[in-house]
Amino acid sequence: MSWTDERVTTLKKLWLDGLSASQIAKQLGGVTRNAVIGKVHRLGLSGRAAPSQPSRPAFKTPRPARPVTAAPSAPRRVAEAVSASAAPAVPAQQPVYRVEEPGSATVLTLGAHMCKWPIGDPSTDSFTFCGRRSDEGVPYCVEHARVAYQPQQTKKKSGATELARSLRRYI
Repeated sequence: MSWTDERVTTLKKLWLDGLSASQIAKQLGGVTRNAVIGKVHRLGLSGRAAPSQPSRPAFKTPRPARPVTAAPSAPRRVAEAVSASAAPAVPAQQPVYRVEEPGSATVLTLGAHMCKWPIGDPSTDSFTFCGRRSDEGVPYCVEHARVAYQPQQTKKKSGATELARSLRRYI
């Protein structure tokens, strides 16, 4: 398809009217959007009367404002579980939280066999990594691996009584 003088004048008029290249290609017929864009650039048509408008307005609902929360005073980590004889009120499975001391490794000094457990807020200068020795193939030291890799919880077997109870909730 060649660009005749008539098609070029139509292209110039539609371009200055603010139609998009896709709309012009549809009206001219036999040309693609890219062919229209190429011809517009070769003709040096840069100015437009009005920018092209989408066929339907794109309205986005504004996001609700995020609640402002106070920054935590210090990052926390899980300590090893206390033995049952020393503290019978705390079960051995439940983790005990304590304040995490700053680590010994930064992003620049972190090595392949060092614990990569993040400590602190990444947006502050005091952000570090644990840095203790980690086992082969595991990114964390033994203590942090216990926190990161929790055992899978067993599912309750649902019997007839469980089914009846769950159905009562919906009826």
